[in-house]
Amino acid sequence: MTEERSGEGGTADGDDAETADGKPGLAAQRDVEQVYQPAEDSKLLADAVVERVERGDRALDVGTGSGYVAARMAEAGADAVGADLNPHACRQAAGVGIPVVRADLTGPFRDGAFDVVAFNPPYLPTEPDREWDDWMERALSGGEDGRAAIDPFLDDVARVLAPDGAAYLLVSSLTDPDAVRERAAANGLASEEVASESHPFETLLVVRFALDR
Repeated sequence: MTEERSGEGGTADGDDAETADGKPGLAAQRDVEQVYQPAEDSKLLADAVVERVERGDRALDVGTGSGYVAARMAEAGADAVGADLNPHACRQAAGVGIPVVRADLTGPFRDGAFDVVAFNPPYLPTEPDREWDDWMERALSGGEDGRAAIDPFLDDVARVLAPDGAAYLLVSSLTDPDAVRERAAANGLASEEVASESHPFETLLVVRFALDR
């Protein structure tokens, strides 16, 4: 896992209090510790997408977090919107000028709405009894197999893609990329690896999915 993913974690109930050095606890630091901030995985995904996005493309950044990937797509000329279930993430992305919808994955969007969909999912495999019930944990934990958010995303993303649209998914070697591709194929999506980056405990991939014709 990347340093940023492994270094973040949930906040316990006592984190509202001041720490020993007098600084505010994590929960007191408002949105910053409740929203996943850009890291190596974010940059890898954004770089891969902006190489392929075209001016005027209708683009969706699922799980937008801070709005970083959406902002990169907008800078490249796309008409970008973010979606996130985390209200703190929605507020932070809106604060940097990204139109944002509070939504669980692609559920509320109409059929064929987007030319480009990007998703940097929570993917760390986590045992249920080791999960924390907070927004940062939800931004990191992918459930027991790391694919708790990836599988439902792949089950619906084809619906919101325009006929020539493509989805770009950040996939870790921790989450069994072959299983990800198989799930995509079962949903009528052809897959292609378009970027990769090695880290000490994992390899990160960006996989492009398009309707299999």
